Order: sequence, then C-alpha cells, then structure tokens
Amino acid sequence: MTDRTSKGSGAKGPEELRRQQLEQARGRLGRTVEELAGKADVKTRAADLKDKAGAMTVQLRSTATKAGHAVEHGAPRPVANVVQAGLRHPRPVVVAGAAAGAVVAAGLLRRRHNGHR
Repeated sequence: MTDRTSKGSGAKGPEELRRQQLEQARGRLGRTVEELAGKADVKTRAADLKDKAGAMTVQLRSTATKAGHAVEHGAPRPVANVVQAGLRHPRPVVVAGAAAGAVVAAGLLRRRHNGHR
C-alpha cells in the first residue's frame, strides 16, 4: 500500500490544506484591518476634504467671475446688476440656491412618494 498524502505523490494532505486556508484568512484579515485603519484616520480624511473644498471654492469663484464678465458685457443692465451684487455678496445667492434646491428636492420626493417616476 502506498500513502497518497506523501510529498512525492503531489496530493495535498489535510495539514497542508489547513495551512493554506490559514494563510489566505490572514491575508484577508490584514487587508480588512488596513481598510478599517484608513477609514478611522479622521485627521487625514478631514484634511483631504478640506483640500477638496478649497479647490472647489477656487473653481467656483473663477467660474462666477467668468460668468460675471460675460453677463456684464452681454446681458441687459438689470441682469448685470444682479450678477454683480451676487459677486460682491455671495452668501445670499448661496442661500437662495440652496432654498431652490430644497424646493426641487421636496417636489421630486413628493412625486416619488405618490408613485410617479
């Protein structure tokens, strides 16, 4: 009789299979721990968000300035006055935009709730 689990036959014994399963489980656990550590690093995530917000602010200001120049040179005077006022005092414009967005979102939610798509 020959032993089929011997090293020469190429078949893997239960100990070898167990060792491979443990190695795979350790690898998965290590990756999971790294992912959780990354998510728990609040300071780094906050700094990343702050950088993104700063870049977005710069981009929005640039876009608003370009729009202001375009309106200033091609729009009727009352429209140009409103845009210039918005550039000088952006907070009311942002609040008005947020309120308009909330009204639109509420309307969409109401439609969805009533079965419309």
